[in-house]
Order: sequence, then C-alpha cells, then structure tokens
Amino acid sequence: MRDSRNDPPVNPSVSYPDFQDIDATVDTITVDQIIRDGDTIVSADETFELGFFSPGSSSNRYVGIWYKKIANGTVVWVANTEAPLANRTGELRVNQGGLQLLSSNNTVIWSTNSSGSVSLVAQLLDSGNLVLLDQGRTIWQSFDHPGNTLLSGMSIGVNLITGENRQLSSWKSENDPSAGRYVLRVAENGYPQLFMMRDSISRYRFGPWNGVMFNGMPDLGGNPVQFGFNETMRFYEYALGNNSVFSRMKLNPDGTIQQLDWIDRTRSWRVFSAATNDNCAQYSLCGPFGVCNIDATPACSCLDGFEPRQPDQWNQSDWSSGCQRIQPLACGNGDSFRNISGVKFPDTNQSVYYPSMSLSECERACRTNCSCMAYANSDVRNRGTGCLLWFGGLVDMRLDDETNTLYIRMPASQLTTQERGSNNKNQTIAIVVSISVGLIIVCVILAVYLARRKKKRSETTTTPGSVPNNDLNNTNENTKDDTELSSYSISTIAKATNNFSVNNKLGEGGFGPVYKGVLENGQEIAVKRLSETSTQGLDEFKNEVKFITKLQHRNLVKLFGYCIQGNERMLIYEYMANKSLDSYIFDASRSSMLDWPRLFHIIHGIARGLVYLHHDSRLRIIHRDLKASNILLDKDMNPRISDFGLARRFNGYESEANTNRVVGTYGYIPPEYAVHGLFSVKSDVYSFGVLVLEIVSGKKNRGFSQEEHNHTLIGHAWRLHNEGRSLELMSSSLRASCVESQVIRSIHIGLLCVQHHAEDRPTMSSVVLMLGNDKALPPPKQPAFFAETEMPELGSISSGPTIDSVDEITITLLHAR
Repeated sequence: MRDSRNDPPVNPSVSYPDFQDIDATVDTITVDQIIRDGDTIVSADETFELGFFSPGSSSNRYVGIWYKKIANGTVVWVANTEAPLANRTGELRVNQGGLQLLSSNNTVIWSTNSSGSVSLVAQLLDSGNLVLLDQGRTIWQSFDHPGNTLLSGMSIGVNLITGENRQLSSWKSENDPSAGRYVLRVAENGYPQLFMMRDSISRYRFGPWNGVMFNGMPDLGGNPVQFGFNETMRFYEYALGNNSVFSRMKLNPDGTIQQLDWIDRTRSWRVFSAATNDNCAQYSLCGPFGVCNIDATPACSCLDGFEPRQPDQWNQSDWSSGCQRIQPLACGNGDSFRNISGVKFPDTNQSVYYPSMSLSECERACRTNCSCMAYANSDVRNRGTGCLLWFGGLVDMRLDDETNTLYIRMPASQLTTQERGSNNKNQTIAIVVSISVGLIIVCVILAVYLARRKKKRSETTTTPGSVPNNDLNNTNENTKDDTELSSYSISTIAKATNNFSVNNKLGEGGFGPVYKGVLENGQEIAVKRLSETSTQGLDEFKNEVKFITKLQHRNLVKLFGYCIQGNERMLIYEYMANKSLDSYIFDASRSSMLDWPRLFHIIHGIARGLVYLHHDSRLRIIHRDLKASNILLDKDMNPRISDFGLARRFNGYESEANTNRVVGTYGYIPPEYAVHGLFSVKSDVYSFGVLVLEIVSGKKNRGFSQEEHNHTLIGHAWRLHNEGRSLELMSSSLRASCVESQVIRSIHIGLLCVQHHAEDRPTMSSVVLMLGNDKALPPPKQPAFFAETEMPELGSISSGPTIDSVDEITITLLHAR
C-alpha cells in the first residue's frame, strides 16, 4: 500500500491518484487495513491498479480498477457506481463484514456483503479481478459484477436456478459511471442469444450462438470464445490468445459495443471491431416473416410465399406488423420446407433445441409438430448434428453472411420440387395443378429461348471493347449452378462503369481488365471482364461462377452476378475498397499502412476462410491459387479470398486427386502437385504457409535473393528459425507495432504449413487453433523448395500478371503420368 497523494496526475482529463515507480508493490489488503483516497494497490505484475478516481470532468470520487501499464489509466471496473463520494475523505477497508467503502461520517455506502473470519484478504489479481479471500477460499470477486467492460476471463450470463444475472451496463456518460440506458445480457429463454436492451426494451439481438460466435458481435481477432449452457445456466466469456496483448470489450453510453486493442506504438486504444449497428440491426424492424436488407430500398421485404399483413402501413415504411402467408399451411404431409441461406437466423426466444439430433431427425421432429415453423442445425462446428426448432412467427431476420441453412415450413403446393408423395386426394390435385403450371412455364421459357436464339443469329458480332445497343438477358450458356445469381445486361454494366472508362479501370490480369462500377441503386461493384486472349477460358469462368455462388463466408469475396452476351464474359463482384493484399505488403511506401495487429487479423481471416472451404461449406473446395494478389481487402481491411477460376470440388470421401494439368502460381505450388500432379486440401495449406511468410517478411517467395545463400524465402525462414533468429525475417515496417511472440509463432506456423510431405502439414482447422492460443507447437520438418536449385524446371510458362501484381506468373504445366 502506498500514499501517492502528492504525486502528479497521469492524465489531466481523469484525476487518478498517480504514484511514483517503486520496486515493491502491494496487491493485497487485510483486515483492519485502510485505503484512503490517494492510496492504491497494484496487481503483482503491475498490469492493474485499484484506488480512488474521478471520471472525466466530474468531481465525484469512486473506487475503481484501471490499467497501470497503460498511460491513460483506462477504468475497467467501478465499485460504488450508484453512490459516489462528494469529497476525498472516503476509506476502503476489509473487516469481518467484507470489503467496505465508508464516507467521512463512517457510513457504509458500498459493501461486498461477504461476512468472513479475521483472515479475510482482498487481493487484486493480474487479470484485473478483485477477489475477497477467506483462508484462501474466494467468497466474492469483482468479475461477478461486471460494469461497462468485459475483460478476458470475465463472463456475462444467467443462473436459471438462483436468478443471478451478470450483464454489461453502459455508463450514463463518460463523466458518470452510474447505470446508463443500455444493457447487454444473455437471453434466459430459448436457444442462447444476446440482447442489447435500451430502457428495458430490446434494441438489438446478437446470435443465436452457433458453436463459435454470436452473429453480429465484434470479431475478437482469433481470441477463443466460450459459451456454456445447460438447463441451469448460460454464460459467455472470451480469453486472450496472447496475454501480452491488452484487449477489452466495452459497452459505450450510446449503446455501441467495441472490441479495443492497445497499440504501444501510438499509445492509444484502437477499435479492432464493433458490433453491427445499422438500421437493419434494430430488433424486429420488419416484423414476423419479414427480412431486412440494408442495401435495398425499402429495407424490408417478405419471405417468398408471404405478403405484407398491413399493406397500407407497409407502403408507408411501417413494417412492424410483418408478413403473413399467401397460402395457409396444411400441416401433416401437406407441408414441406424451403431452405434459405445468407440470412441471420430468427429470434430463438420461442425455440427448442436438441444437441445430438441429425438434420434428418430434426426435419422429422418439425414436420410432426404443426406449430413448428422452421428448423436448422444448431452448431456450425458439427455439420449434420444439433437441431434447432422455431415456433411462432420468425422474427428479426436480415440478409447476412450466415452460411448455415434455415428450413422454413411452407405449403407443399408452393414447393413443387420438394413435394412428398401422398395418397391424399387434395394433395394429388395440387401436384397435378403444379405440374401443369410448370409445363406451361417451361413452354414459355422454351419459346422465349428459341426467339432470342433466332434473333441472336441475325445480330452482327460484337466488336471486342464496344458496347452493343441492345439489352439482352442471359443465354443458354447458363448452368444449373448459377441460377441463384443475378444476370446483368451489358448495357447495365456499361452504364455502371462509365462505358468501361479508363478512369474506372482498377487493374488488368491475364484474364482481362477489372473495372469499378456503381449500379443505379448506389451499390459499388467490381467488374471482371474476360478478354478474348485471356488465359482464363470459358471453363474457368463457369467454374468460378459455379463455386462462388454456393459459398458464403465473411472471408470470401461475394459474387453478385454475371454477364454473358456475345463474346463478352463478365463477373460482377462486391467492390473491395482497398484492393489486394500484395499491393500493400510488397510495396515499400504502402506497407506501413498495415501494422502487425492488422496483419495478424488478416492472417486469421484467411485461415478462417480456408477452414470454411475445406471443412464447413456445403461443398468441399480446394482453391489451388491462393496468393497475395487473390486476397482482397474491404473498407475495414478485412481479408476476402477471391478468384475461384482454378478451384476444384472434392466429394466427402475424397482426400486427394491427380491431374495432368498443373495450374496455379509459381512460388505457391507444393512439390507433390508441381512434380506429380497430386493435389489435396494440403495444397492450399502449403500456399497459406508461403503467404504467411510473405506477410511477415514483406518479400515474395518467388525471386527472393539473399547475398550469403541461394535459399528461397522459405529456406531463409527455415534457416533463421533453426538459428533462433526468426524475428530477423520480419519486415522493418512492423518493428514499431509487432508483438514479438505472435510474429515468431506465425513464422513457426508458416513453416509447419510448407513442410515437404503433405501428410506432415497441419489442417487449416489446426492452424486456426494454433493461431488462437499460445500452446507449444511441434517442431517443423525441412520445408519443400528449400533452395532455388530445388525448384522444378517449369515447362511452358504463360504470362498472366494479376491485378496490382504484374510480376506474378500463373503457370499451366503438363506432366506425363
């Protein structure tokens, strides 16, 4: 315990009782010891400090805990939020009644209400948790009473037996830590989800819990998230993967939730991520069976098969009454299910879940209960298990990156392709009617197709680069796999790109140019225009459309649609404001724009995207061309894997395949693929390892040179690792912001990924786990292509520079088998 009442303040805006550095600190107070205003106790590692303070411009005094190592003394917990002291005469003491705060007249204004023996001790732990111990046993702790901040190891949740409820509560203002208008709490009913309450009314909803995260919550940058729940309790917490990093989640007075990381270089907190907080985040904005789309006007629409319940109100942008079915349910075998993805799951307040059910069992459980409106898998980690059933109206849905599928109950007559056999006469009539309607539609489509084909034959061939005057829709070149996408006319794309103006050109690769465009609804797009001389032919074009249509993940680029007309082949993507990763890490002038925390976040994002492709998507995809130029960055510098022209789908029973046509980019191809034509998910793992080493070093694997040896970048990294000098691989632009342990661990993981034999390389699921914790890693074996002389002799190399990366070459090799 120290007296620092005469020491100068640390931060003029917050009058903390600062202190001079001393060799010995006190992290405990015992019975009959007193902390007066100006005294402090400090955790053993000096990370946190407890004492009296005044927030902002307030003159009131509070007992709180704040960071000591961080210069601005950010407060993370306050004891007497509702009972401030008016002056500096307060005392904090431990007695047999627990930990108590007394005013000048010895009135107890705050207490832990924890009676104990004469051996009571209050201790401030390195985690920031203030604990009250009785003969070594914890009888009270501050982590059980969160304020506006969630630290690593702290939890929020509810005990359904005792009624104990831990929740985050906002301050009234930055000057007043008393309870504000906003509360973040765990829902007590149904399948687990989080609610943001404003004045006791649901404002936003996060979730439901999918086994990994809550939809809409801030990205924790790979830090492990845990949610435990059963019949008696449900609690949410996260833990830091690297304890040398200062990170916290904060609920602000305006209701925003932020994940903040401390950056030593700038001596300030950086908002790493924030919870979704747009108009569509408003709870139940579109009412039952309505879906919100933040990019649409109006924002709300009804699910297919539904119509506005109150059309007049709906047309006046009052969507609260929601939607109703156009055709009523028949129940029993008269109903079927429509599957939809890309939407945030509905409110689970009126839901039932079965953790061990398969999806087929889940369907049967819903089908046999006429009140069940929808079902889905409950856990994305275990595809095919876990059942979630919804009852009543489906509320609070929005278009989202959610990849799990929701199955909504519909009359079978509205889903002719999903009808089930039945001997019921009415159902038979419905089937006949549906088939008749279907035949009529087919005839109409066939007639339109023949008319357009005839018209197309009479048209003159479009000159490459020119824009035809007529406005055609998609042709017979469409495949059944791309029917979920929008087909754009060339005149629409020409208008959006200012007639493919040079000023709109983002870059050009072997496939052709890429243009920025803006559609009439204001949506920014990137148009990939396949040239006649493209190294990416029609097969690769269709391949990209086929795969990316069925892939939805926050770390994959989103395909809006396509255009096929005459000789024109175009893909329409979401616009990535910050272009590709290679334009930063390999550019000396721009590399400083990405500090280490952001690059580490990018590495995490790429890894999560690959886990989705290899394990979690409906398809099992091997990308086969993962490289820096194919990692695009959105406006928030989040990574998106792009370019699926060379991707290959695996069936569930396949583990590897063989080809006599080797495709990919020189420097990223593993040896078993380059030499023998064998590829598997471990091929992408190898490419990822190369990419990690390039991100850390700021150097390209291809063409890397070092005066003292002829090693590749991989070989150079291997040599430095064996000599215990891995940090020397790091780019000089990262020195000010790096977390050394993270950098060394990332290099180690990169070397594990580029090991010579595919079976030695980890899976991407293991990589994500290794990035998210600090457990010991296995030693890597010697990598492939250790030296430049080990690189295979390449056959015919076709020049194909990619966007913003004119020195990368895509190769196509032929090998005899």
